[in-house]
Amino acid sequence: MGGPDNNENFILNCADWKNIPAGIFPRNKGTLRLAPMTGGVENAGYHEEKLFYTDIINSCIEAGIALSVGDGTPDEKFIWGCSAVRQNNAKAAVFIKPYPDEKIEERIELSQDIAEVCGIDIDSYNIATMRNLVHLEKKTSEQLLKTKNLLNKKGIPFAVKGIFTESDIQMLREVKPDIAYVSNHGGRVQTEKGSTARFLTLYADKIRNYCNEIWVDGGIRNGTDMEKAFSYGVSTVLMGRPFITALLKKQNFLYLLPKN
Repeated sequence: MGGPDNNENFILNCADWKNIPAGIFPRNKGTLRLAPMTGGVENAGYHEEKLFYTDIINSCIEAGIALSVGDGTPDEKFIWGCSAVRQNNAKAAVFIKPYPDEKIEERIELSQDIAEVCGIDIDSYNIATMRNLVHLEKKTSEQLLKTKNLLNKKGIPFAVKGIFTESDIQMLREVKPDIAYVSNHGGRVQTEKGSTARFLTLYADKIRNYCNEIWVDGGIRNGTDMEKAFSYGVSTVLMGRPFITALLKKQNFLYLLPKN
């Protein structure tokens, strides 16, 4: 699942949680959540795509880990992810790629019964592997406000995923989502050089002015990394690859949680 520039941002994501100083907020106050992932077959070597969602959702529920669902291509990936949550009578944070607004609204309708949060994955328009497969857009503040209003009328909090540049922070100022989700897509999109950890040290205080919660992913691998993120006032950290590794090794996800 490599990334641009010889995986530079992925490498920085993993390294910088150990390199940044601790923040001033409590380290033991926050939620661990599964990151929104698709492509278990092509990205992780899983033997069946539908079963991947069933297995990873079930394993998270068994360990008491909060859920997320992502979308991808073909559309069945989104349907299977939602179905795996629905079969457990559970709720998840649902993340939708920046399709034209009509398709976003269709996906909101498909998932609203299982969505405790719904967000737009704003940086994924720049994923090289999807560029020639589907129509994705760079969303404007006006478009995001429209989606926010639609979701809030349904009682669903709105998240913007992919906050990683100063222009993204300006967008937050205009949109004021319920959740600002700091992410560089695991280092997989062409964007500014750097890690999500380092970005938090520079901008967490400013971001906090424009949302109710900050979420973050990118290179978080263990309880120590999680606690470092919480110390910057992050309410939810999200992990992806460690859960896939544990799933393939048939390990219980509990070993990824902080020890204290």
